[in-house]
Amino acid sequence: MKFWDKNTEKNFFIEQLKNGVPPEHLFYHLKEGYFAYVPKEKSTEGQTLQSRNSLIGKYTEKWCQHFFKPIAKKFKLFAINNVVCPELGLTKKSPADLAFCITNEKNQKPENIKLIFEIKMSILNNYKLENNKVVFIGNHTTHKGNPSLLRSDSMLKAIGKAINIRVSGKGSSKIPILIVGNSPITKSYENKVDLLKQSGIIQGFFSLYPDSAENYIKETKQKGFQTFNDYNKLSEFISSIIKSDLNFFSSMLSMKKLGQIIKISSQEKSDVLKAEKFLKLIQS
Repeated sequence: MKFWDKNTEKNFFIEQLKNGVPPEHLFYHLKEGYFAYVPKEKSTEGQTLQSRNSLIGKYTEKWCQHFFKPIAKKFKLFAINNVVCPELGLTKKSPADLAFCITNEKNQKPENIKLIFEIKMSILNNYKLENNKVVFIGNHTTHKGNPSLLRSDSMLKAIGKAINIRVSGKGSSKIPILIVGNSPITKSYENKVDLLKQSGIIQGFFSLYPDSAENYIKETKQKGFQTFNDYNKLSEFISSIIKSDLNFFSSMLSMKKLGQIIKISSQEKSDVLKAEKFLKLIQS
């Protein structure tokens, strides 16, 4: 499978223009022409571009569905966009961008969802529309935008949605959550992504655009964030998460109470029974 690249971004613009979307809904219309982002040395001329957001959202979600489908098929699962599961806080207004499910339906039960992806991808590089052609003019360091995981509110929304799923109740503790981007992360989130992984709230943030990581964070110490450039390695990473019998647990107990739970749990015969007893007691 082909990772995200400049051609993927160009194809987004070409497809939208062919479908009749006006250039003003895709580009900033500046004095010097149409730009995907405002170059750093130029003025925004009072413009903000919101109309592209929903279009790129649909495009990246569909692109990811196609990209991850072979991994889902290995486990006889379906890769489905916009999955709704009220028990997990996933509504029609705020569905899972992509999920691996046992059945090929958008409306799902918690036990049928095996993996949830929150997709935070966007146009990363800058382009100019010249004579009906989309021309690359610079990478993400040359424009004023903060795309994908470089955008703080995208990170916060992804984290918030993951927490909402985790605290939704029964069934949420066994479903892994991955955040997919196509950019590096900022230095301010380097430790946070590792802590989120270690705490079990999110099983990882990762980028599918290896070219974007030059001189930026490619991987954090605890691999809370990773940049992939090999589909087999990515497949192994996701497969290991699906195969693992993961259980999220979170609590704040006194040392005495925690010691009592450990003591009671340790009396069970097997490691699995000990774990089950521990989880039952810590959540009671």
